[in-house]
Amino acid sequence: MVRNALRFAAVATLGAGIGLVACGRGTPTPNQAAGPTAADAKAFVEKADADLLDLSRRLSQAQWVSSNFITSDTEAISANTYQAFIAATMKMAKDAARFDAVAVDADTKRRLELFKLASIPLPAPSNPAKQDELTKLAAGLEADYGRGKYCPPGKPCQDINALSKTMATSRNPAELLEAWRGWHAIAPPMKPRFERFVALGNEGARELGYKDLGALWRAGYDMSPDEFSAEVDRLWTQVKPLYDALHAHARRSLLKKYGPVVVPTNGPLPAHLLGNIWAQQWGNVYDLMGVPSHGAGYDLTKLLEAKKTDAKGMVQYGDRFFTSLGFQPMPATFWERSLFTKPQDRDVVCHASAWDVDQDQDLRIKMCIDVTGEDFVVIHHELGHNIYQRAYRTLPFIYRNSANDGFHEAIGDAIALSVTPDYLVKVGLLDKAPGPDGDLEYLMRMALDKVAFLPFGIVVDQWRWKVFSGEITPEKYNTAWWELRRKYQNVGEPEPRPADAFDPGAKYHVPANTPYTRYFLAHILQFQFQRAMCREAGYTGPLHRCSIYDNKQVGAKLAKMLEMGQSRPWPDALEALTGERTMDATAMLDYFKPLKEWLDAQEAAEKTSAPAPAPATP
Repeated sequence: MVRNALRFAAVATLGAGIGLVACGRGTPTPNQAAGPTAADAKAFVEKADADLLDLSRRLSQAQWVSSNFITSDTEAISANTYQAFIAATMKMAKDAARFDAVAVDADTKRRLELFKLASIPLPAPSNPAKQDELTKLAAGLEADYGRGKYCPPGKPCQDINALSKTMATSRNPAELLEAWRGWHAIAPPMKPRFERFVALGNEGARELGYKDLGALWRAGYDMSPDEFSAEVDRLWTQVKPLYDALHAHARRSLLKKYGPVVVPTNGPLPAHLLGNIWAQQWGNVYDLMGVPSHGAGYDLTKLLEAKKTDAKGMVQYGDRFFTSLGFQPMPATFWERSLFTKPQDRDVVCHASAWDVDQDQDLRIKMCIDVTGEDFVVIHHELGHNIYQRAYRTLPFIYRNSANDGFHEAIGDAIALSVTPDYLVKVGLLDKAPGPDGDLEYLMRMALDKVAFLPFGIVVDQWRWKVFSGEITPEKYNTAWWELRRKYQNVGEPEPRPADAFDPGAKYHVPANTPYTRYFLAHILQFQFQRAMCREAGYTGPLHRCSIYDNKQVGAKLAKMLEMGQSRPWPDALEALTGERTMDATAMLDYFKPLKEWLDAQEAAEKTSAPAPAPATP
């Protein structure tokens, strides 16, 4: 996850003395009295850009403190800061709209449009009291999530990391249900404040001319909100057959393990059995998937342990990956200021994130690293964000962002796709890469994370968009959440939920007000990026075995796209790397083609061997 104060601020802090953009205030000049000019528009974007850069730097510093030292004081500071920041971005958005009818050059026009979207993800009403209320709600909701713990009677309290380990390793349905239930119990106290949060966020969005907060979010993709919704539907239609095949195999596998009393023979799968507290990725139940084992496999966690790798050493592997592509190593301040391990003396938000604190060279990651194969891959992903942040740092500040928010996540994920056996051999973690006989196992592991995630990547924002629009009312928050999860994931609640349940709040991105469709887009784009980079490298083998490690030609082409930031519409950036102007899921289908063929064969064999149905009773 990337943290950028302009787009991804959750909560933060500035003092009341911060000034807003000067444009539009004071006594108008004669030219202004006659109406704004192109020169006025250009002066506005230059001044607004400089002011927003200054605000963003101080905001990021405050965000860092509030995420790493969760106290009532940092919450209060955070809320005050964010109030000043969103007041500034709201004023900039409204001031930018004054130039809608002015003929300006293409660059100024694009910057004006982006300033109108600068309040994403949280526009605030212009009323100062409501701004104060909204920012305090935002600060409190994220802090509540960070402090969340399940405290069973007579036992030590467990945070999200401990509960996640239980979900990943236990095969006892009762124990899994207890962990799932315990974590979801942190959310009900958030619901009343979330309702008010929605009302205030919608009010701010409407002041900017949008129907609701969801419409504002969907406006940031160089197309209309309705066109973007249709684009998401189109991409989901492309990949749904692959997901359905994986889901059917997962059901057969879980039935063999737990039996029909625990796993239904049709309908949604119980959410607590899939190895993840949100059932968003299923890689932790790989051992139940019945994939035939061929040859010598490997366990990346054990390889890291054998090398006595610590948290910092894990990050150093990731840094060396990028220097092998021709990028500069992380600066000294990165190693001094990042958070790599969970402190023992305080609460922190452990959710992995990449930070660009001064919007220049003060790059950091914040992550409670465990020495595991999963975290090894996540580190490569997070550093991908940092590399992107540094690549566009010389642009005007309003352009210092990815081409669209899916690109930022996709770059990190595409880099993580290069953590292949061949890469592990090159960096000395693995003696010899397994042969192609082990490809099916590798692809299944990848699919349980990448393919299984796709519908969840849609559900979170489908739910929020309907909440923001009023289609889902507060009394239906939880029932609608599970209706959407059944519709897209074919996954359901493991037990009847209490009347006060607020299960969406148990997912970080909801209380943190972080848009989520970007992750769905990233799961599509990463394979499109991977296919293009492997072609650039001259690679002709199976896509899942390609690593771009140590290829500076690919690194140079990647850098050209990253350096564009958001200065051009995203199809231009996509074309710069891939030669294509449309997001396309066929690359993901190419990557998983051998697995899809195997899954289809398993399904056909199951149908052939299934007993004939009993004759109908007259």
